[in-house]
Amino acid sequence: MLITHDTRCALDTVVDLVNSAPEDDTTPEGLPDVAALEEFVRQHEVSEVGVLTEFDLAAVRKIRGRFAAVFAAPDARAAATLINELIAAAGTTPRLTDHDGYDWHVHYFAPGASVADHLAADCGMALAFFVVAGEQERLRRCEAPDCRHAFVDLSRNRSRRYCDSRTCGNRLHVAAYRARRKEAAG
Repeated sequence: MLITHDTRCALDTVVDLVNSAPEDDTTPEGLPDVAALEEFVRQHEVSEVGVLTEFDLAAVRKIRGRFAAVFAAPDARAAATLINELIAAAGTTPRLTDHDGYDWHVHYFAPGASVADHLAADCGMALAFFVVAGEQERLRRCEAPDCRHAFVDLSRNRSRRYCDSRTCGNRLHVAAYRARRKEAAG
């Protein structure tokens, strides 16, 4: 599956957005205030965003939950329904642009769109490409028992199981190794 630069950026953005949600009552909110949203927008180089407000923060948190549902969708039809709702509500308006030193690429959000509509349109379209390509199963949640972070499995054989092999994957492999050693020692 060919993934363009702007699609990859949108995928990274939607994964980070979904993972900014608190997993339970003990984990902190990743977007606690407007300043955090401004930093999120800056880090992900979200273009054409004006002054952000509490309204924008609430709207982004709302679509974050809808994107989380896409990663939890049981099949392509369910994912497509959720993505279609996100894209339709955003008022998608595809247009070509070559801003900020990037070659031609497509923006799906309307000029002057809110940051929530911008994210819903661009990130929704990036996820839509996976459904269209029959690759919806690549939109996953980490299999570590104490982690449910979202990620996009871009491995060749669709075998990635953890959000980060250096943390979640390594931690579980070490625990399994220690359990085997303990069992062998009797």
